[in-house]
Amino acid sequence: MATKVISPVKVDFRKKLDIRPGDTVRVWQKIEEDKGKTRLQAFEGIVLARKHGSEAGATFTVRKVVDGVGVERIFPLYSPMIDEVEMIRRSKVRRAKLYFIREKATKEIRRQMRRLMDAKYEEEPADAPAAAEAAPAEPAAAETK
Repeated sequence: MATKVISPVKVDFRKKLDIRPGDTVRVWQKIEEDKGKTRLQAFEGIVLARKHGSEAGATFTVRKVVDGVGVERIFPLYSPMIDEVEMIRRSKVRRAKLYFIREKATKEIRRQMRRLMDAKYEEEPADAPAAAEAAPAEPAAAETK
């Protein structure tokens, strides 16, 4: 006697879903609002890890950067709250888990901030001589002594 499982998730489709680390995906998630209304919200980012294969507890981790802040979400593969997973881009990677991207992204942000600060300091000396000509009070004070 076989038992029939009723599920809102297309298990066979999700089992065959080929998500690998390095892929850029867009995950459409159902968000419940007031009074039973639901809407779809997209979360687009790079897949850092895929865990537990295609078994019941399988998950995948997606990371994106919003306003310079890294945001990661862990999605259960067979969650009924996930409406669709779109493959945007596939990249060739040489690691099974891409956790090193977290540090790499922060280093890149620091490097960009350093460039901005250097650009500001280069602009200030050009303004400094004009300010020195406007206030020649110190040499006049030295001559009166």
